[in-house]
Amino acid sequence: MTTILTIPGWNGSGSSHWQSLWERQMPNVIRVEQANWDHPRKTEWMATLLAAIDAHPGSILVAHSLGSVLVAQMAEDHPDVDVSAAMLVAPPDADNFARIEDPLRDFSPMPKRHIPFPTIVVASEDDPYITSTRARFFATRWGSDFVDVGRKGHINADSGLGDWPEGQAILKRLTG
Repeated sequence: MTTILTIPGWNGSGSSHWQSLWERQMPNVIRVEQANWDHPRKTEWMATLLAAIDAHPGSILVAHSLGSVLVAQMAEDHPDVDVSAAMLVAPPDADNFARIEDPLRDFSPMPKRHIPFPTIVVASEDDPYITSTRARFFATRWGSDFVDVGRKGHINADSGLGDWPEGQAILKRLTG
């Protein structure tokens, strides 16, 4: 069974977030634990992500929010990394300082190169951190499939998704 690594965003994913629920429900799902969820630093988060991938080569990445930007940046900086695929959910636009918080600015500029493994960008029409048009732009630049899930905010615990069956179905497109 392929390992699935979850990569939460800023402040981590609380106990009612779909990532946390997946981690509890599926034995092959493991969280990439950052040392400091509240003050993200790209170099530190990148080192932690790369160490997790080294420990679980060939894994599938399921990233949310800032974690999605981290994965895209990792793919740009380390194109030979051993990853099977990635699901990038609700990536914020780290270049739009009007939409993001100060701690996220360390992740600007947004990566724009093609990701060398299969990816799906999942976005919402009413995400406060990125417009649907901009999410589609990044999906195109990254060579990702794009899934618009309608009006689900930032696709997080506040969206009331529970264990997010729709997201699990999207993930199955990557896992076969």
